[in-house]
Amino acid sequence: MSSFKQIALIGSTASGKTALAIEYAKKNSANILSLDSLAIYKEIDIVSAKPTIEERDGVKHFGIDCIYPYENFDVTTFIKLYHNAREVSMEEKKGLVIVGGTSFYLKSLIDGISPMPTISKESFKKSGELLQDIKKAHNLLYKKDKIYMEKIETTDRYRIEKMLNLYFETGLTATEYFRNNPPKPTIIEPLPIYEISVERDILRERIKKRTQKMIEDGLIDEIAYLEKRYTKAPNCMKAIGIREVIDFFDGIYSKDEMREKIIINTARLAKRQRTFNSSQFKDKISLPLDELQRELG
Repeated sequence: MSSFKQIALIGSTASGKTALAIEYAKKNSANILSLDSLAIYKEIDIVSAKPTIEERDGVKHFGIDCIYPYENFDVTTFIKLYHNAREVSMEEKKGLVIVGGTSFYLKSLIDGISPMPTISKESFKKSGELLQDIKKAHNLLYKKDKIYMEKIETTDRYRIEKMLNLYFETGLTATEYFRNNPPKPTIIEPLPIYEISVERDILRERIKKRTQKMIEDGLIDEIAYLEKRYTKAPNCMKAIGIREVIDFFDGIYSKDEMREKIIINTARLAKRQRTFNSSQFKDKISLPLDELQRELG
């Protein structure tokens, strides 16, 4: 058990994480666990920038193509994926590379989450009735637990429903429940964290090139297919790269405006990712891509 080796690779979107993770995994006999909120979906391929089968080059990947766009997931999904990836990797006597831009999931694996109760049919029914008016449902929770509910938007149906279920099942507000049920870390072994640092101007240029390549590879056709099959309703249909194309379909943007909006919104996402990684992972090793390649060997 002590011989199991795992590392985490983080960085802004378009920083080169995917290619570096595959390169490292091949050299060091490792599998890969993707922590990406879009690559986890089947049929969302181009806009998620998930590696193709050819690009994976024989490296086993976990966390890719796991669920359909109409299915919801949360951090507990990635906890289960981690346990599976770790177990399989140990059986194969391989290491594990945890990689992705959604660093919140990595933070949750390290710090842990509170165990959630099983929700009864009765609680689901009560929540469903209240959710007929989502603002009213949010307001009910807000009155009981202002501190916690200030962090949840009045339009965030998924999280409001979770908090309603929790309240009806336990009789406790979210603040009370999480105080009584502190989080338990999932990753308890050493986990070196490496970050690809990229200068802002260089990253912006990479984002431009990646956006253009997505469009050339069939981004618009992919989103047309997804909207026709799944509608605009699923949470994933609001992701960057999807919502701008849908706005193009709706006549809000021209094709050039759509492309520029994707670039701008992706750059803003990259900034948020940098800020999160800087504040949440204090002991990481942060280097430019070429230096990190040499560091990892």
